[in-house]
Order: sequence, then structure tokens, then C-alpha cells
Amino acid sequence: MAFWNKKTNKTEDDDIKSTAAGYYNLKTKAVDDLASANEGNAPEYSKEELNKYKSRRGKFHIPDAVKIILIKFWFSAVICYFFVWGLGGSLGTMIDTIVIVGIGYGIVTDLLANSLIRFMEKTEGEFSKWMMFPKKKYISFVLNILHGFVVIFLVYTIYNAINYAYIYFTGNSEQVFLGVEPILFGVFCLGADMLLVGMKNLFLKIVNDAKRSA
Repeated sequence: MAFWNKKTNKTEDDDIKSTAAGYYNLKTKAVDDLASANEGNAPEYSKEELNKYKSRRGKFHIPDAVKIILIKFWFSAVICYFFVWGLGGSLGTMIDTIVIVGIGYGIVTDLLANSLIRFMEKTEGEFSKWMMFPKKKYISFVLNILHGFVVIFLVYTIYNAINYAYIYFTGNSEQVFLGVEPILFGVFCLGADMLLVGMKNLFLKIVNDAKRSA
């Protein structure tokens, strides 16, 4: 039974019907607006308003470049620990050392370091500029080992140059001034690797610029 509202001359049933109709009309309009939305009729919002809905990072954020450098440094230090320190005097001559450690460096770079860097990418190829051979192929395994030979050769050249310079300036040849240990070895490997990668990137840039201008 509907009760009469003397002030509005409406029954309670009329109020309920009008409220429900308005509710469903509102919902229908929202669906229509959403279906017909495009760049032309989209409403404008301030930058402050849009920032409210962006995902917020923590106060402490490590840049991707720093993460990649730390990855390369850490794996290089691990190579020193397991291959140089682990094998010790069994490596024999310097050539044997460069070959064995270079193979270890190439395998770790291809299977671990580069895989981890690619895993960090938000878009494919985003961090290619940080790797000598960024594409994951069978040939890259061999190429990274060759790259490892060059990196380790440069690292041991740096060690020898520093030690020979010490002997030259001090005349003391009785002791080794700079021995091989993981931290400095990792720094030298990182420097040699980034030098070679930078040379590759520069070469590719020159070639691409020449192609565009041709």
C-alpha cells in the first residue's frame, strides 16, 4: 500500500520509481560515454591529478645503470674468487691463466650476467647497449668467450703495467706491488668490458649514421 505525501502530491512508490530510473539512467550514460571515448572527447586532467594514480616507488630507488654495473662487477669478482684464487698455482703460465679465466668469464657473462640484465628489461632490447653481444643465440656463447679472452688479457695487462711501473720508479723487484684480489679484479674487468662495449656502440653509431646519410 502506497502512502500519500501531502506536500508533493506523490506517493512513496512514485519516489522509489523516480529514484531508480535516475540511477539506471546515470549508469547507462556512463557506459555510453565509455564506449564512445576517444582522444577528441576525452576530458583534460591536470598533471597533479594524474600523478595521484601513478604507481609510487619507494623513496630509495637504484637506477638501472647502477644495477647493471653492480651485476657486471659482482660476477667479475666471483670469477676472480673461483677461477683465479680457486685454481691458484695450477693455472701455470700467464697464457694458461688468460685462457682458463677467459673461458670462465665468457660462460658466466653469457649464461648469468647477460641473462639477468635481459630479465631486467621492461622492453626488449632496452639494455642492449650494456652488452657486447645482447642477442641470446648459440653463436653468442662462443663470441662471449672470445670477448672474455680480450677482457682478461686487458686486465692482466693493467696489473703488469702497474707492477712494472712500481719496479721502475722504486727499484724494488723483490715483492709484487699489486696482487690479484676480487674487488680490484672486478673493477678492472668492469672497466675493460665497458671500454670494449663502448667501442662497439661507437662503431655501430658511425655505421648507422653513414647508412642514413647515404
